[in-house]
Amino acid sequence: MLISQTIQPRRTLLVLALGVILSACGKSSSEQTPAAGGMPAMPVTAQTVTAETVPVQTEVVAQTEGAKQIEVRPRVGGIVLKRLYQEGEPVKAGQDMFLIDPMPFQLQVEQARALIAQQKARIEQTAREAQRLKGLLETKSISQREYDNAVSDNSVAAATLLQYQAQLREAELNLSYTHVKAPESGIAGRFVLSEGALASANTTLLSTIVQVSPIWVRFSLSESDLLTLGGHLTPGRVQDVKLILGDNSEYPQSGKINFSASQIDPALGTQQLRAEFQNPDRALLPGQFVRVRLVTGKRDGVFLIPQTAVLTGQQGKFIFVAEKDKEGKTVAAVRPIVAGGWFNDRWIVLDGLKAGDQVIVDNLIKVRPGAPVAPHAADAAPAAAPAAKS
Repeated sequence: MLISQTIQPRRTLLVLALGVILSACGKSSSEQTPAAGGMPAMPVTAQTVTAETVPVQTEVVAQTEGAKQIEVRPRVGGIVLKRLYQEGEPVKAGQDMFLIDPMPFQLQVEQARALIAQQKARIEQTAREAQRLKGLLETKSISQREYDNAVSDNSVAAATLLQYQAQLREAELNLSYTHVKAPESGIAGRFVLSEGALASANTTLLSTIVQVSPIWVRFSLSESDLLTLGGHLTPGRVQDVKLILGDNSEYPQSGKINFSASQIDPALGTQQLRAEFQNPDRALLPGQFVRVRLVTGKRDGVFLIPQTAVLTGQQGKFIFVAEKDKEGKTVAAVRPIVAGGWFNDRWIVLDGLKAGDQVIVDNLIKVRPGAPVAPHAADAAPAAAPAAKS
């Protein structure tokens, strides 16, 4: 009897507890039911696109080099007595740059002049002898052979004089070579040796001269770059060549292509090219790394969209656009595109868009295909999300 009376109150408490739990669950379920009308539209920035015309161009890294790079070497050997130019400064063609010890060559000039003077005296002597023998020949006092030998001696002496005169010109030329002159105008380099060093004729490098106006810019284009520009490049196909400096500023003068390789480098898969730019103020120096922008034409009917709007998936590049669904609501839709490279800081879209499309450019991580969106322009405040119904 005591056991049955104890169990009865426990059953009553259990029934009451189950009732409270079921009541609470029913209330929670009713409170968590979503309000009629679905999820609110997400505010997104959208750009309305229009067809545009853009140049067909590409940019590549390049390096400058002197149009002429000349090595200065002495044409005679000897001791370098003095440097006659300022290192790193412009020099003009024909300007003295170095002085080789001229004394040995001055002696050669004096020796050649002495030989000439001696030979002139010899010519006068043989001429007098030939004239004297001529009178004797007329009186039959000598043989014809003796007279002919005298005339030959005079002719040999005259020929020897010509040889000595040639030696004098050579000696004078070598003496002039002791003043090593600049073969071309340009910027002179440093003196490789030092004063007092021994230089060998036509061998020892003394300095260099670089011509910087015009200046050349050497670069290469990959096969993908060539496809962007329409194939193998020739100077006639390039409409404009611009130079972009290290601070992203544009060099004021346009250039021109003065060399394009006739074949693709099999080792690198690139085409080698070279452009020429006028450089009157020496703003460009050989060895600088710059960028070259080549323009080969223009492309009509393309669309420009921000870089952030273009996404990449397994099937290629795509974007989100805001468009109306069957119920007339504005939703996000996936649109595959064909991109044609960059123009400045925007993507060029060749296919996949039409004029008037609204391209979504932000909140792309949250956007889902078919999700409602509230597009607004970049300079307009986003519309407030509608409040949920109670």
